Formats: sequence, C-alpha cells, structure tokens
Amino acid sequence: MRKANREIKDRNEVLEVIKNSDVCRVAFFDKEYPYILPFNFGFTEEDGQLVLYFHGALEGRKYELMQANPNVGFEMDGKHELMYDHEHGNCTMAYESVVGTGKIEIIDDTDFDKKMKGLQIILDHYREPDFPINEKVVGFTRVFKLTVTEMKGKRRPAL
Repeated sequence: MRKANREIKDRNEVLEVIKNSDVCRVAFFDKEYPYILPFNFGFTEEDGQLVLYFHGALEGRKYELMQANPNVGFEMDGKHELMYDHEHGNCTMAYESVVGTGKIEIIDDTDFDKKMKGLQIILDHYREPDFPINEKVVGFTRVFKLTVTEMKGKRRPAL
C-alpha cells in the first residue's frame, strides 16, 4: 500500500467497513478484460474465514466466468465526503474501502437449506434479523459465495 498511514490494520475495523458497505463489486476473469459487477451481499465467518454471499438470476455471464475461473477480486467502499482545501486551491475525498481476493462458488441449486442460509445472511446485512424469505423465490434465485483469501482496508478520514 503506497500510503501505509491509511491502511486499516485492525481486522475488526475492516469488518466494520464491510458492515457499513451496501454494495460489493466483484471482478471476474474474462478473456481480455475484467468483468466487474455490483452486488448486494451479506457476510459471515466460516471456519475462521470471511465469506461473502451474493444472489442473482439463474442464468448469466457471471456464472460462466466463475465456473471457468473461480479466482475473483472484490471491492467495497463508503463514507465518501468531498473535502475542500480553499487555502491551497484543491480538494480530495474522504473514504474507507476494502479490497481483496478470493474463490467464488455457486451454491448447489438443489440444496434448499444452503441457499436459504445464504439468502438470510444477505438479508441480515440489510434488514432486521429473521426477515421472512418468500420460499417461492428460492427456486428461481441462484446463491453464490466468495471465500476471502486476502483483504486490506484503507481509510482517509474526513477533516
């Protein structure tokens, strides 16, 4: 990291940035260029590793890409605030972010319980716990998860 003084070194603080983020962007390998998509997400710890859960339609390019190469990058950010330095005639941006890498996999469409678990983790990130899931939508929703292998947090606080 170029500006080491901005690195968030405390894992709990990095998790707080994740908790406060409402979108996670995932970069998939595609032939010549990365393919990046924004997702709603939820997160949990499984066997000591951070796991991000996502959902989507049953078909799409992302599934072809994740099956061809499960290695992905991800990014989330928040607390944006434009800060002006009138004295020096410039401006900058306050922010906090998390970037990382991991392995992504599709949850077996026939495993209703695992899909429900993933969907509940996503909903818990945005709503009250135990928000009821309409079980009819589970059949036409794909759930996938990203097991994080590495991540770093960075912050430039507001003045």
